[in-house]
Amino acid sequence: MTQSESLYAKALELLPGGVSRNTVLREPYPPYAAYGEGCRLTDIEGVTRLDFSNNMASLLHGHACPAIVNAVTEQLQRGSAFTMATEIEVLYADFLISRSPSFEKIRFVNSGTEAIMASLKASRAFTGKPKIAKAEGAYHGQYDYAEVSQTPNPETWGDIDHPNSVPVAHGTPNSALDDVIIIPFNDTTRAIAILDQHKDSLACVLLDLMPHRVGLRPAEPSFVEAIREWTANHNVLLVFDEVITFRTEVGGLQQQYNITPDLTALGKAIGGGFPVGAIAGRKQVMDVMNPLAENVLFPHSGTFSANPITLTAGLESMKLFDATAIERINTLAQRAIDGIERAIKETGATACVTGAGSMFRIHMKEHAPKNFREAYMSPEENAKLKILLDHMFDENFLMINTCSAVLSTPMTESEIDELVEAVKRGLQKL
Repeated sequence: MTQSESLYAKALELLPGGVSRNTVLREPYPPYAAYGEGCRLTDIEGVTRLDFSNNMASLLHGHACPAIVNAVTEQLQRGSAFTMATEIEVLYADFLISRSPSFEKIRFVNSGTEAIMASLKASRAFTGKPKIAKAEGAYHGQYDYAEVSQTPNPETWGDIDHPNSVPVAHGTPNSALDDVIIIPFNDTTRAIAILDQHKDSLACVLLDLMPHRVGLRPAEPSFVEAIREWTANHNVLLVFDEVITFRTEVGGLQQQYNITPDLTALGKAIGGGFPVGAIAGRKQVMDVMNPLAENVLFPHSGTFSANPITLTAGLESMKLFDATAIERINTLAQRAIDGIERAIKETGATACVTGAGSMFRIHMKEHAPKNFREAYMSPEENAKLKILLDHMFDENFLMINTCSAVLSTPMTESEIDELVEAVKRGLQKL
């Protein structure tokens, strides 16, 4: 029995499913990390893998980045959290606000899920309206309202002109489902028609510009422009979820669209490897959280929000992640995409690649899906994807379980080319 097998047997007695997050599970048992260094992760059995998961896109600089380790160590010696404000909160707020014209004020929280929760509550507080709209299949964390129709299937998703609001968790109240309006991603005509039916009750439209579970394909500019125009005309806020996509440009993926949302939810990469979230946006909207206002519309706080460990790591990480660093790993990602597309052509496999910035996803489909229903995998496609994922793991590459990859700055052309060759060998198996 391996160390990991023994550890998992014990974990099954202590944790539901033996884990605290489903994403780390593998059959017959998950590997257990021992240490990471740069773009490589070594498990407790001594096996080292190239890490193209980077803790679900949260690690910009891979593992144990020396500059971050040193900065956090210095801060830890001074304390980890206080019931007092800290200078680093002001410094990091100023830094992040400087990266995007849509960021006028910001508040820090502890996760992407929490940032989405606060964004939706702020939208309701500002508009006085209860409902939200979101794209079918888009993942926005575990808030009841944000997770609606995150995992619909052909038996539950309903008519494309009127998609159902499908619960994820058993026991989700109907009242939550009734307050979430589902629109098809990248389908302007249908989306606007659905929004028109609820214009008087919608607080916001929540939009990820490149939703992972919808297929990791960037939103079409015309779709985003239409949503922005519609929200502006109907007293509805536009909320961007850039928890994952903020790593694509200095100012996030929204920078490519030249569109200013009312609020943006941030997380993952801005924490430098520590739990983090933030809400940034238009000052009039952000001020619903202002405790000094005569009428406080949204009281907001959190024990570990803006703790100096996270913000120290985040500021150090984001300073290193400047325009030059971003351009470099985005170029490496494009090298990977081009290489995988050549491998698909050379092997004759039925597959395609989507993505942007430093992220991409391999689909077992001939054409890149433009929405969730097109991205939905058939049993045959799912089986093929599992074969490819298992192959990559056996060849010592750690991927996200949708066969997606995110890059980190320690990577070079060598690691990219190794990945491409491994993918090609996997496609040959299919």
